[in-house]
Amino acid sequence: MSTTSATTTDLALPGLEASDVTVQPDPRHFIERGPQKRLMVVSGRSHPDLAGQIALSLGVELGEIELETFPNGETYCRYKESIRGADLFLVQTGCDPVDQNLMELLLMIQAAKLASAKRITAVIPWFPYSRQDRKAKPREPISGRLVADMLQLAGADRVLTMDLHAGQIQGFFTIPVDHMTAQQLFARHFRDLGHFGDGVVSVAPDAGRAKVAVRFAEMLEADFAVMHKTRASRDQVSVTEVTGRVRDKVAIVGDDVTTTGATLIAGAQALREHGATDVWVYVTHALLSDEGLQRLGAAKEIAGIVVTDTVPIDPLKKPENLTVLTVAPLLAETIMNVFADDSVSAIFGGENQLF
Repeated sequence: MSTTSATTTDLALPGLEASDVTVQPDPRHFIERGPQKRLMVVSGRSHPDLAGQIALSLGVELGEIELETFPNGETYCRYKESIRGADLFLVQTGCDPVDQNLMELLLMIQAAKLASAKRITAVIPWFPYSRQDRKAKPREPISGRLVADMLQLAGADRVLTMDLHAGQIQGFFTIPVDHMTAQQLFARHFRDLGHFGDGVVSVAPDAGRAKVAVRFAEMLEADFAVMHKTRASRDQVSVTEVTGRVRDKVAIVGDDVTTTGATLIAGAQALREHGATDVWVYVTHALLSDEGLQRLGAAKEIAGIVVTDTVPIDPLKKPENLTVLTVAPLLAETIMNVFADDSVSAIFGGENQLF
């Protein structure tokens, strides 16, 4: 005589397939132990202020970790408390010094893996080398793919990042990648300033950002335009044409990253020449040197610049026309959803896939 375990219920409603009915697991088939989950947030040395704000939003303190740099430049890492069985979130952004911060993150991940952390999530607000996502010329590396391989080899189980330079970077990974966006933060800020409606136009700095600019225009109930540019070098561009009506409108130009500010200033000049009354700029990742900050602060063509704190900005060197929005509450909410195994895209209403 043989017995067969029931895999479906006999009480299925008419019109429903058996596979549509949620079947509870047999209590004899698992062991349940508690406490089941423990969330911990640990910060690297790249952006401790942001990590502290994230922990504050979550209602926890940052985990204790020892990070040192030896005289020969090598990095030392050791967790000063047990992380065994923890759902660990490591906060490290890809700002300068990029290679040192990246190596530090890799060591933090491996140390956590060897210390038996249950799940390791690398929280990387600015993903380093993301602009090197393809071979643009012969004999070049695909650096973004290499960074993805290194994170996975070190032992990361998940990556949480913001406003990637290109959507295909998510395909470099075989582990889950949670992609967040600051578009809603920027839209709320400009609405608070009164910049929305028919008198506003959302401008894409190039054709590659057109889809993002269209969605931003929808958030502001505004028009849409796109600039076409030629690039003489990595940091020098010239705008050749503006497609769309910008005359007598407030133009808002959005980009994911800026390093020198030259592209933003060139775009603002072109928009002014085409009749825009004011030009505002927003950038998620402000990888600006001291010279870049001064250049943007002195640019009379730009009414204001809005950035986020995905990378640290020295408040003493910040120009008066630059506003910094914090992404800490957004990162904290995303971390909590990941910890609770809830949807991340639900935070953005499914609008976090920009590409």
